[in-house]
Formats: sequence, structure tokens, C-alpha cells
Amino acid sequence: MTTVLRPHDAREVLDAVSWAAAGDHPLDVLGTGTKRGIGRPVNAEHALDLSGLAGITLYEPEELVMTMLAATPMAEIEAAVAGSNQMLAFEPPDLGPLLGSGGAGTIGGTLACNLAGPRRLKSGAARDHFLGVAAVSGRGEQFKSGGRVVKNVTGYDLCKLLAGSYGTLAVMTEVTIKVLPRPEKTRTVLVMGLGGATAARAMAAALNSPHEVSGAAHLPQAVAARSAVSYVAGAGRAVTALRIEGPGPSVAYRCERLREELGSFGAVEELHSHNSTTLWRELRDVARLIDGADRAIWRVSVPPMAGAAVTEELARALDVVGFADWGGGLLWLGIAGASDAGASRIRSALAPVGGHATLIRAEAALRAAMPVFQPQPAPLAELTRRVKENFDPKRILNPGRMVAGV
Repeated sequence: MTTVLRPHDAREVLDAVSWAAAGDHPLDVLGTGTKRGIGRPVNAEHALDLSGLAGITLYEPEELVMTMLAATPMAEIEAAVAGSNQMLAFEPPDLGPLLGSGGAGTIGGTLACNLAGPRRLKSGAARDHFLGVAAVSGRGEQFKSGGRVVKNVTGYDLCKLLAGSYGTLAVMTEVTIKVLPRPEKTRTVLVMGLGGATAARAMAAALNSPHEVSGAAHLPQAVAARSAVSYVAGAGRAVTALRIEGPGPSVAYRCERLREELGSFGAVEELHSHNSTTLWRELRDVARLIDGADRAIWRVSVPPMAGAAVTEELARALDVVGFADWGGGLLWLGIAGASDAGASRIRSALAPVGGHATLIRAEAALRAAMPVFQPQPAPLAELTRRVKENFDPKRILNPGRMVAGV
């Protein structure tokens, strides 16, 4: 039977981790558990439930900074920044519906998984907005890193290390993030009917233009048809979407210029604020556009101009549906009918072009039997082992979640 430890403050977290380290008791570290399905299953007798560490402790809108306990719900944070007409610029996705766990989870889980949405290509990943952290290492030692402004980050920037570590290095208790003003207006230029390779060229042209495109995605016809935006769903063909944000007059001018410049690629249309918001939320959260519990879901990073060729190669061998984000550099793929969820084919397709693939959703037995994250070259794997050894030598924090035996 799993024992659940429920600390209510940083001191109790320290006590729990110290006890686990002293007795070699592995811990399954979680906030609300919405992202437990990402990574390999954790085999631990005890769960460290951090849901009691919730609440915003400091919010200074004029300074563009917010500090909160690590298990503060994303919904609470989003509501607070919206009330000051601000936002989390890295556009954290709500993967709850995709993972069948419900809800967007907590800020700690978002940072631990380094999640970011379509605006990443302009504003950066979660780690780029992660200013400060208080945490407890697997040694049972408290530490802090960073501060409330970027210039306070001296020495080793441990925030960057913890972002994307999936709770395997330390237990975060409090975090500080940067927020930014919300754009006044959002519009989306649509180019209709492009194939994957042509869409990649159109997105590259838009991103290399002076029009400050903040989102660039390509939806094949079958994926576009699932959108809640009637104009996209009813197009009857593939849709390539380019988002422009900012002051109203500037957005209108830049959209007009971008439509003129992309006219040579195909028919060009435009979505205004409400429909734009809906479409980019769908792209951010994935679930509506790629559904079906029978499909394993992969998140594949590739050189943007290689994405179409990789997708076409996979489509010849697998039952695959998906779309491209980040100007073609991120592929969301749903695979059905493959005994290994398509892992061997996907990683073979990546070998000539570079990139990496992460299995985001699959049955626990499958995630336990194969590398969920891209296998690392030997030198990088050795570095990963040494980092883990320094932070968590007894391997008590989410053991095996990222790499078997680590």
C-alpha cells in the first residue's frame, strides 16, 4: 500500500525528504498529478503530495513578477494575471484532457516539465521565464536559486536545470516567474490548401518578415476539420496559421502586409480576436485536434524545414495524424496500431535530420518498457548521471521517470 505524505510548508517538505533519504524510501513527487502520465511510471512505495503548498505569495504587476508556492493551480495564476491584463508569455498548455487527468495542474508541474505553447518561438520556453526557486534536493538539503529579476541570477542558474527535470532532482517549494502585458489585439492570417513542405516555406517567410509573428502552425485537412473554429473546420483543406499580436492599429497593418506577402503561396484569409484565441488554444492544448484513446501521442522536435519530410515518411509506414507548430519545428503526432507506439520508426526518421521525440501519452506498460524520452548520446548520458548523483544520490525522487534506473 502506498503511503501518502502531505506536507503543508517548506519545513515539512524538508522533513519528508530527509526521512526518505535516511531510509532509502523512493518518493513519487506530485502536485495534483495531472502530468503523472508523462514519462516512465515511477515505482515508489510513498507519494509526496505537495497540493498543500498552494497560494500566490507575491504579485507585483508593475514589476512583472509573481512568486507562489509550487503547487499553486495554474487556473489561479491565470486568473490573477488576467485581472491585471497580463499573461504568462510562454503560453503553458493544459494537457489534462490529452492525458485524461483533467485540469491544467500546478505551476510546479508546468515548470518541472518545461511546458510551453505556440508562443515559444517568440517568447521562449517556461525555463526562460523562471526567475527564482526554493527547493529541497534528494540529499535532504534546502537551497535557493535566482531572485525576482533576471539580473539577480548569479552563479549556477539552477532554475534552468530544474525546468524539464520532471521532479527527479529536487522538490520545488516556491517559485518566481516573469509575467508580461497581454496583447491588446490578436489576429491570425490563414493560408489555405498548402502541402507540408510548402507550408514550411510559407511559415519561414512569415517568421523572417518584420511583422513579429508570434505563432506559426500547419494543420492538415483532417486535423483542421476538428477545430471548433467553423471557418477552419469548414475549409475542406489544409490550413496554415500565422498569429500577429499587439496594439490594434499595428496588428491591422502587419496583417495586411503579411497577407500581401503570402498571397503567392495560396488563398489567404484572416481570423479576428475571438476565433484567433480559440484556434491557438486548440493548438496549445492539442487534445481537440488529435483525439482518440487508441492513439499514442508523440511530441517531436525537428529542424523546421525537415518536419514535412519526416511526417510524410512516417505516414507511409504508420497510421498517423498530427500537425506542426513552432514554424514546423514541433510535430504533434498521434500513432495507432503500432506495437511500440511507432518509436522505432519515429527515431529512425529523425536520425538523418536530427531532433528528438518524447512519448507524451501511452499505456503505463508501454512507457515502462521503452525509452519515453530521446535516448542520449553516451557523453550526455554520463553528464545526466553525474547531475542526478549530485542532487539525488540515493535516487529517491521520481526514480526511473526519465531514464530506467536513474
